[in-house]
Amino acid sequence: MKKNIALVAGGYSGEYVISVQSAVTIEKNLDSSKYAVYKIIITKEGWHYTGADGSVQEIDKNDFSLTLAGKKIKFDAVFIGIHGTPGEDGRLQGYFEMLDIPFTSCGMVTSALTFNKSYCNKVVTAFGNVNVSKSVHVFREQSHDTAQILQQLRLPVFVKPAEGGSSIGMSKVKTAEELPAAIEKAFKEDSQVLIEEFIKGRELTIGLYRANGNITVLPITEVVSSKEFFDYEAKYTPGVSNEITPAPVADDITKLVQQTAAALYDKLNCKGIVRIDFIYEEASSKLYFLEVNTMPGQSENSLVPQQVRAAGKTLQEFYGVLLEECMK
Repeated sequence: MKKNIALVAGGYSGEYVISVQSAVTIEKNLDSSKYAVYKIIITKEGWHYTGADGSVQEIDKNDFSLTLAGKKIKFDAVFIGIHGTPGEDGRLQGYFEMLDIPFTSCGMVTSALTFNKSYCNKVVTAFGNVNVSKSVHVFREQSHDTAQILQQLRLPVFVKPAEGGSSIGMSKVKTAEELPAAIEKAFKEDSQVLIEEFIKGRELTIGLYRANGNITVLPITEVVSSKEFFDYEAKYTPGVSNEITPAPVADDITKLVQQTAAALYDKLNCKGIVRIDFIYEEASSKLYFLEVNTMPGQSENSLVPQQVRAAGKTLQEFYGVLLEECMK
């Protein structure tokens, strides 16, 4: 008998469109001989499923069930395809944990921690196995002094929402005069802002997941952007950035990235597919941690699908492993 799978997409953030694109890829590559897939779009207005005939049915949030033609459908597992809130920040994870419904991503605590870049940086710094750029964390409700911030950090700096993705609201600041406007831009996306020193180096990113007790590390991707940094346009506009998989890096750098990523995956108690971003500073031969993505993009040209294909796997095989692993 086929297992009922809820594929949740959408969300409440500016990453809604990217999430819907990811869901198209995931749905297309879930084995229809094993899974009956129901795509659930989650917005602030409601959680709903649209049938083949165009009819729209609301999810019963009391038990996350769906009633179609008088029959109640309960789900064996949830494939979370939402980037940003509420599918990447621990909110849905906590809800599904309370309902005891398996899901494909990290748990509530890990999702909440890694979603906040500033708090995650502090925890990763405490682990001591990778470098973390110096940063300052500011809050909308609390006053901040840009001059004081720049006494703690050296220019240039990156200014970004502490909780957000796809580089929305992010700026690279080269002069003191640019900092106030960059902070305000980030505050339009979030009530918390992270300001961190720029590290000049090669941007390397790696996907990894756990299956049958073992962590599988995918090939590394090097991101080379024609813009100042890997912003929203560079991520989602063809030709603006060059994503090279596998990354053309020496074996010792490959080993360093793989081992560091696997250690972080374990220490942060990650589950499902996670993508971890780094900067390799060639001048010092140091690896710097950037961030953890617990719901990395899954559209056809996204980084993780590129890495899966480079590893010689199909997306159908890969998504099947993620689902079966969460249902154990």
